[in-house]
Amino acid sequence: MPAVKAARPTDVFTRDDWARLTTISPSRGLWLILHGWFVAALAAGGTALLWEWHWLAGIIAAPLAIAIVGGRQLGLSILMHEGAHGLLHPNRKINNFAGQWLTGAATGSDLHSYRAYHLTHHKYTQQPEDPDLALSKPFPTTPASMKRKVIRDLTGQTFLKQRGGQLVAAWLGLKAMLRGSPSADGNSKRDTSAGTAFNRSGAAGVSAPVTNLDGAVRTTKTVGRFLLIQLIVLMVSLLTLGIIPFLIWIIALATTFQLVLRIRNIAEHACTTTGSEDPFTHARTTYANLWERTTVAPYWVNYHSEHHLFMGVPCYNLPKAHALLLAEGMDKRMTIASSYRDVLKQVTQPAAT
Repeated sequence: MPAVKAARPTDVFTRDDWARLTTISPSRGLWLILHGWFVAALAAGGTALLWEWHWLAGIIAAPLAIAIVGGRQLGLSILMHEGAHGLLHPNRKINNFAGQWLTGAATGSDLHSYRAYHLTHHKYTQQPEDPDLALSKPFPTTPASMKRKVIRDLTGQTFLKQRGGQLVAAWLGLKAMLRGSPSADGNSKRDTSAGTAFNRSGAAGVSAPVTNLDGAVRTTKTVGRFLLIQLIVLMVSLLTLGIIPFLIWIIALATTFQLVLRIRNIAEHACTTTGSEDPFTHARTTYANLWERTTVAPYWVNYHSEHHLFMGVPCYNLPKAHALLLAEGMDKRMTIASSYRDVLKQVTQPAAT
């Protein structure tokens, strides 16, 4: 199918407004990364201190900390997404380093693989060629189905399936690297056996089917970066407040991060009226309260319609873009939800009798 129709900024914004909206700050994106790590450390470290004071206080605080840390892990993923669009920093090298090492590596994603994958999603949003279509196509679904998804996420089943597949893929990629190496001109020797395994893995960070050694090398490096960041978190935890902060971090990664990632994915496109003729129908914007911004909607990711309309706008300017769109009466063409609760009600419907 043809690519979805793109919005024209000049139809909505003045030249001055557009210039302000698309200005990439050299400090704001880096500050947001620091903020994400700091909040996660504060939640995990605070729980450790409470545990040291009294084990019962630590147990009571732990679920809240796990929810907050999972939300910040999602936040780091969102900031990696910003890096994929070149919006973390005006210097491309700094942008890519921050998107690869300071954000993406924490949750097991590869910036460069994700960039190619994600730009295809923008080009063919909700069309058959959209690589993200499987995230929204199953909806609406039944309450029983949604309950099963939530249970899988919060019990770590989703995490084990994804990470297990990724580790298997990385091991096969490592063996492929030992069998052959990229050629001097930068091309890769084909390794279809490794590619087949990667296709089945569903591993996070592998954004497209991998049928060559270059893809295997990327996945192996992605897993290496992921494990290195987990080791750093473990060492910092042990050198400061003991094992508890690391346990909070890893439990959140295996549970609440999976759930808020799922809810965010659902809210962005599920049950929207998407078509190639009107770019204002390609995504949903969801208003978020403080708790939702802490967990499921960090760093203005809830302004997803604005992001699809104008993907050159940094996340911290999306609320300004939203306000300008409302001032022009464009909300009548947009899909806007009043809360994530309302979105979940819309996409969860009883089975027909």
